[in-house]
Amino acid sequence: MNQMNELFLGIFLCSCLMLAVSSRLLHCIRIVALQGVLLGIMPVTLAIGHGDIHWSVMIINLSLKGIILPCLLYRTMLKAGVKRELEPVIGYSLSAGVVLALILFSFFISGRLSLPAGASDLAGLAVPCSFAVVMTGLFTVIARKKALTQVIGFLVFENGITLFGAAVMREHPLIVELGILLDVLVLVFIMGISVFQISREFSHIDADRLNSLKEEAR
Repeated sequence: MNQMNELFLGIFLCSCLMLAVSSRLLHCIRIVALQGVLLGIMPVTLAIGHGDIHWSVMIINLSLKGIILPCLLYRTMLKAGVKRELEPVIGYSLSAGVVLALILFSFFISGRLSLPAGASDLAGLAVPCSFAVVMTGLFTVIARKKALTQVIGFLVFENGITLFGAAVMREHPLIVELGILLDVLVLVFIMGISVFQISREFSHIDADRLNSLKEEAR
C-alpha cells in the first residue's frame, strides 16, 4: 500500500501546482474536492496492515471535504456570479514558480526535522507534502483577490494540516481533526454569506477593493 499512498501524495503536490495556474474557480473547487477524496481514502490505505481502520475519519473527510464543502463553494460561486480570477495579485506563471519553490523548500526543511516515535513509514514523504499543501493554501489566500478563491485557499491550508495528522501518526487525533473541520465549516459558511452579500451590493467580489474604502467626510 505504500506505493498507492506515495501516488496519493504525488497527486497532492500536482494539485498544488494546478491550483497555482488555474484561473477558473470551478477548477479550483474540483481540486479541493479531489484533495478531500484523497484525504478520505488515505486513512484506510495507511491503516491496512498496521491496525484498525479509522472508518469514521474516512466518512468525515469524504463527506465534508470531498462533497459538502465543494458543493457549498460551487453554490456560492453560482450565486455570486463569478467564474474566473481575472486579476490576481501575483500572475499565474509566477504563482507556479512560487509554489514549486515552496515545494522544494518544504522538502529542504523536512529533511532536517526529527519525526516522532509514532510516525508511519510514509512520514518521510508525507511531512514535506503536507507542508507544501499548507503553504500553497496560505499563498493562495495572499495571491488572489476574489474572496471565494481565498476561501478555497483556507480549505487547502486545512487539508495540509489534516494530511499531516493522517499520514504521520498511526493513531489519528480524531477530536482535534473534528475541531478543525468545525472551524473550517463555520468559516466557509461565513465567507459564503459575505461573498453573496458583497456580490449583491457591488459588481465584483475583489477582496482588495475593501482596502480602498474611506470614511466619508463628516
